[in-house]
Amino acid sequence: MNRAELSELWARRQRGETLRTIGAVLGRDHAVIHWVVRSRGGVAPPVRRRAPRTLSRAERETISRGLAAARDCAAIAIGLGRPTSAVSREVGRNGGRGRYRAEAADRRAWSRARRPKPCRLARRPRLRAAVAARLTDDWSPQQIAEWLRATYPDNPEMQVSHETIYLSLFVQSRGVLKRALLQHLRRRRSVRRPRRRPVHRPERILDAVSIRERPAAVEDRAVPGHWEGDLLQGAHRSQIATLVERRSRFVMLVRIPQLDKVTVADALARRIRTLPAHLRQSLTWDRGTEMAAHQRFTIATDVQVYFCDPRSPWQRGSNENTNGLLRQYFPKGTDVSRFSQTQLNAIARRLNTRPRKTLGYKTPAVTLAASVASTA
Repeated sequence: MNRAELSELWARRQRGETLRTIGAVLGRDHAVIHWVVRSRGGVAPPVRRRAPRTLSRAERETISRGLAAARDCAAIAIGLGRPTSAVSREVGRNGGRGRYRAEAADRRAWSRARRPKPCRLARRPRLRAAVAARLTDDWSPQQIAEWLRATYPDNPEMQVSHETIYLSLFVQSRGVLKRALLQHLRRRRSVRRPRRRPVHRPERILDAVSIRERPAAVEDRAVPGHWEGDLLQGAHRSQIATLVERRSRFVMLVRIPQLDKVTVADALARRIRTLPAHLRQSLTWDRGTEMAAHQRFTIATDVQVYFCDPRSPWQRGSNENTNGLLRQYFPKGTDVSRFSQTQLNAIARRLNTRPRKTLGYKTPAVTLAASVASTA
């Protein structure tokens, strides 16, 4: 594929077009498009640009025509506004006056301009080992980058951006971090993919209390005990409930044996009742019909349920983000019904003891404990 085709491929992929659509536009089989994208780990290559001081393709064409007209290098250079030495070197390194061809000269110059530079992790073994160790512990690249900055504030040699870590994982041609480390990322993909728009169900919940009626005190996250919830779907219609405390981002996972409104309401009520009274303030849920028995839940727990607006999952953003983190442990296609409540508690504990950027790289467990202590 030429440069124009590759540029079109990556531009269309950034817009979210499928590989088949891109292949149809470019007149290529979708398998070819897949191979190109996968070879780069889904990361578009940087755009190459000529330095302003180098000869352009048009200038080389002018040199070629001047040589064909038997003009000397000095005369050609004056016409181009270039030093005579620049023209003579250009002609000399590309076959001399009798063999100079603008197309071949431009192609060789473009190839010679490549300057492969080893990435930061390739040049620093100690830094690379620290990054690989934290990835093995299921830390995200952003958590690793911030931890390195906090641990080695006066040592730039032991700092790296999270973008460099991602590129070293996805672009395997760098040969720095092993592909096996990809399985420790939250989303176990071998290529970066554009986000897809989620599919939403129509509203079918009676007497739903809108999020717009939620007390203003919930919005500023100043008081602990306000929760956001949703179901995390698995294979074969399996699911688990996820509850996230808004202030601390503390997560609880609830096993749901079957998907009906009474089972969901009762399972959530049992879990919520294990909390102290001051941590049972409110629950914000999506418009999913699994929470249609919200009044039953409220009677059992004395916790008011508020529902987001249709097609507005961002209104419970803490839960949406946490569900994304949980996909590291429950990849799409996993039958989540095979996990016991004990196993779910262990996974929640791992998430609650990992530092979070939004908490200033404190853990949810520590943040919740501090909130409870200050409230008491």
